[in-house]
Amino acid sequence: MEKTESTTEVAIFAGGCFWGVEYYMKQLPGIISIESGYIGGHQENPTYQEVKTHVTGHAEAVRIVFDTSCVDYETLAKRFFEIHDPCQADGQGIDIGPQYRSEIFYTNEQQKATAERLIAILRAKGLPVVTRLTPASTFWPAEDYHQRYFEKNGGEPDCHRYVKRF
Repeated sequence: MEKTESTTEVAIFAGGCFWGVEYYMKQLPGIISIESGYIGGHQENPTYQEVKTHVTGHAEAVRIVFDTSCVDYETLAKRFFEIHDPCQADGQGIDIGPQYRSEIFYTNEQQKATAERLIAILRAKGLPVVTRLTPASTFWPAEDYHQRYFEKNGGEPDCHRYVKRF
């Protein structure tokens, strides 16, 4: 039996409250780890209390380590666009503020090109996508109580839902 070698890659998505993004993304095959945190700001080691005051510039995001032999980046990016509203600026549902913006923090040029292509497809379908594409910077893990939130506390996201777009 031939053994295939797995390769890992990192993807970082911000699409509203990180609890909902984590909930839906971790359902995909090939997810090795998923962590809620903060990215895209100017302050080192921000806390949730600081981020929610809009002074740090960070977005709530999830960092996903995935096995590319099980799932590709395009599948993750499509899921991202289908679990939040990429047309709503600075918020998702009732969660309003710049920390809830729609943004992809790409870790390589292939991820950027994939995201650009998917955004073009959505815009061609008439969706006014506002998702930003930004090179990944330092990702700061969120406090422990934010990790695996729905797994630990039950329930389901109320600011996210799956909508087929591709």
